[in-house]
Amino acid sequence: MQNPFAYSDDNKRYHTLHYHLRHRYGGRVFKVPLNAGFTCPNMDGTKGVGGCTYCSSQGSGDFAGDPSHSLARQFEEQKAILHQKWPKAQYIPYFQARTNTYAPVEILRERFEPVLKFPGVVGLAIATRADCLPDEVCGYLEDLSRRTDLTVELGLQSFSDETGERINRGHTTAEFLEGFWKLHQRGIPVCVHIINGLPGESLDEMRKTAEQLARLPIQGIKIHLLHVLEGTVLADQYRAGEFPLLTREEYVSVVCDQLELLPPQVVIQRLTGDGDREKLIGPLWSVRKREVLNEIDKELARRDSWQGKKYREEEHGL
Repeated sequence: MQNPFAYSDDNKRYHTLHYHLRHRYGGRVFKVPLNAGFTCPNMDGTKGVGGCTYCSSQGSGDFAGDPSHSLARQFEEQKAILHQKWPKAQYIPYFQARTNTYAPVEILRERFEPVLKFPGVVGLAIATRADCLPDEVCGYLEDLSRRTDLTVELGLQSFSDETGERINRGHTTAEFLEGFWKLHQRGIPVCVHIINGLPGESLDEMRKTAEQLARLPIQGIKIHLLHVLEGTVLADQYRAGEFPLLTREEYVSVVCDQLELLPPQVVIQRLTGDGDREKLIGPLWSVRKREVLNEIDKELARRDSWQGKKYREEEHGL
């Protein structure tokens, strides 16, 4: 059966990051996660302490580099692993851990400018919170976006403010939208992070988050599975029986529902996630990542569906 999805040249029925980067650059491009040693307003007391309830001590940077090492050393360590298999690959440094615009512009320049000169670098990805985008920072990001292929990744997790309060997100959906539009109006591409399986959230609410994001001119999305990790508030809540974990079947089904609602041009940068196996409490099925992705492929084929099948551009006014 011929694949009906336009943004694909293999069996994928969604717009993969691999497809996007290969067609943009003509070959292999990898994101190299880095830890620049930033903190977060939801950890240092400005907005809260302890971070989001699911957040590990690494601030969502469990697989980023060692912050005690220089960014150049972190980059070379990560690059060396990839270079063995793909010696001609190019790279996008990814500032992943915690909130990477939570500092004065002078500090941001010290962190970001040198990595643009690393060999093989073609762009930059910066993960942050939407409430950490003051005008002067946005001005600098706009300047960066004119000089390199910049993507700013914003953590939303859910459109529901009730869910946001349950996970101690520390900012409202209105604040997310304000930050998003500040970036968009400056022509800065945005990738949004969401999480399926958050405490107290129904499958309908998960679908609603995707539906609401489909109304925004986003360039990318990362769909994560909630991981319960040792040493987090979430782990204590799970052990107390406060919420169930999604089954693999539920996760696969809701991801396919979300893909159907999203515009086909939006790049799907992730469809699951990686939890540190040494700290992972559950869902344990998530460690078989390839199986999860295969099940998503099979479910879309079973439905005779694809990303954007239920998206109607005229209904969103875009």
